[in-house]
Amino acid sequence: MRRRISFILVLLLCATAVLAGCGTKDAESVVKDLDKVVNNMGSYHGKGKMTLHTGAQPVEYQVDVSYQKPQYYRIELTNAKKDITQIVLRNDEGVFVLTPRLNKVFRFQSDWPANQGQVYLYQTLISSILLDSSRQFAVDNDDYVFDVMANYQNGSLARQKIWLNKSDYAPRRVEVSDANNAVMVEVNFDNFEFDSKLDKSVFDTQQNMGSNSSNQPTMATPDDNSDFSDNTSNNEANNESATTPEEDNSNQADSNQADSNQADSNQTDSNQTDSNQSGNNAESTSGSNNNAAGEDSEDTMGAVDGQQAAQPSDAAEFTVMEPSYFPDGVSEKDQQSIVFGGNAGYMIRYTGDYEYSLIETQPKDVAASQMKGMIVDLGFTIGSISGEEQKTLTWTYNGIEYRLTSGTLPETEMTKVAQSVQGEMTK
Repeated sequence: MRRRISFILVLLLCATAVLAGCGTKDAESVVKDLDKVVNNMGSYHGKGKMTLHTGAQPVEYQVDVSYQKPQYYRIELTNAKKDITQIVLRNDEGVFVLTPRLNKVFRFQSDWPANQGQVYLYQTLISSILLDSSRQFAVDNDDYVFDVMANYQNGSLARQKIWLNKSDYAPRRVEVSDANNAVMVEVNFDNFEFDSKLDKSVFDTQQNMGSNSSNQPTMATPDDNSDFSDNTSNNEANNESATTPEEDNSNQADSNQADSNQADSNQTDSNQTDSNQSGNNAESTSGSNNNAAGEDSEDTMGAVDGQQAAQPSDAAEFTVMEPSYFPDGVSEKDQQSIVFGGNAGYMIRYTGDYEYSLIETQPKDVAASQMKGMIVDLGFTIGSISGEEQKTLTWTYNGIEYRLTSGTLPETEMTKVAQSVQGEMTK
């Protein structure tokens, strides 16, 4: 009898050992496995939903992300409610942000995403786990859960929790929180597949813009013979007028007549010259190719060839949006309709502990742009920040181009302000 009991106990102990070996692992074992998974990974494809809690109301986006070794990426962000889709691509030609419905292409000279984490990229998530030696580890049913430091451009994002499937380490869920443990970003993956068979066309710029060649934009390049340069940095923050040098040279009379309806909107030639020497690093072409001699081309917001500059009265053609976030010690200074680069627009200025301005325009021309600047992940879209002493954060959303400019506002605060531009202006 005793022998039988002993035999049963031995069997139970063996079974327990086998189950333990096949079941839950400790943090160290999982971390080693994750390192191998990332190094051996050839491709993946995932879909899910991202929710941003950075504005007054949560905003949801459908996320579709693809990766192919060694450096091909495709991220599609869709806001179904507003029927807006933007695509971020990295291929052999560079890094692109596409808005197919509006025929918009922005091209960046960047090593993204190697230098900037993205909450929906597997490499970013695993890297944050591997690099945080103080990581916290837990088991939640069929998932391993890591609580680690967040490493994103937005300095207000302090920590993130990552749920990984026990069986293959595929991501299930991500929560990114601020210093007060308030969840700011959520990503829930509906499915995620490793070693997906992805055709190269998935990462092709023209294919992602649409199969109809007549709707595909021409990737223009800067014209070194032009004498045009952007006046964004100084005139947005320090001057009332938002006209460009191109408008002053070719349509001075029209520009003065339009600006006469705006209080304190006239500039002297010396101010315009100082504006042309601003340190904005963004490089762009919009309809016509322009560039400052001896300098990198900047974001050319001038009037398109063959088009007349829009009048301020046209600013009502689009819905003006305003930020819901204000840094401490900041209040709105004034608002006004403007003409910026031949397009009707609106400018809101803010004053207090920080001085900054927000310009919104709806360019009517088809733009194919190249930018030099640091990519900024706003969650709902990709923006670009450029300049040194005077910085400009530029992004496009729902057909509206936004330019947030300041010489005093920190980059983390600029990101917060930009992320909060989601509500229609109340007048």
